[in-house]
Amino acid sequence: MSGKWFDELQVGQTFDHAIRRTVTESDNVLFTALTHNPALLHLDEEYCRTQTEFGRRIVNSCFTLGLMVGISVGDTTLGTAVANLGWDEVRFPKPLFHGDTVRVETEVIELRDSRSRPDQGIVTFEHRAYNQRDELVASCKRSGLQRRRPSGQ
Repeated sequence: MSGKWFDELQVGQTFDHAIRRTVTESDNVLFTALTHNPALLHLDEEYCRTQTEFGRRIVNSCFTLGLMVGISVGDTTLGTAVANLGWDEVRFPKPLFHGDTVRVETEVIELRDSRSRPDQGIVTFEHRAYNQRDELVASCKRSGLQRRRPSGQ
């Protein structure tokens, strides 16, 4: 288990996740097809080249969100999470393109005890994803129910 127990977390604690990922065309097309998203922005290179300000396909933002959160799991919630409670303030200030390499940092921004589950607490993380030029490409706040360290450990 590499995740953190609720009682190991502190507000302001920041994780610079070691995993980085270069996004491929296959990632984008497969994810877009699997989620039945027919948006031309993700699938039609000619449309994007001639009809958009980007000049090329952009990566599906739902893939970007999932990748950003997924990269954080090993350092934060792996083996200690009970449930994901929700995502708030999801933002994509710059597009992500095929060939971009994503790095992620996570900050603990709120901790509170669970009133109904004394062995658990609620943590709010702020995740931020950057491309290889250190441009912010995604961010969100994610709340989750996290286990406390079991007694005797």
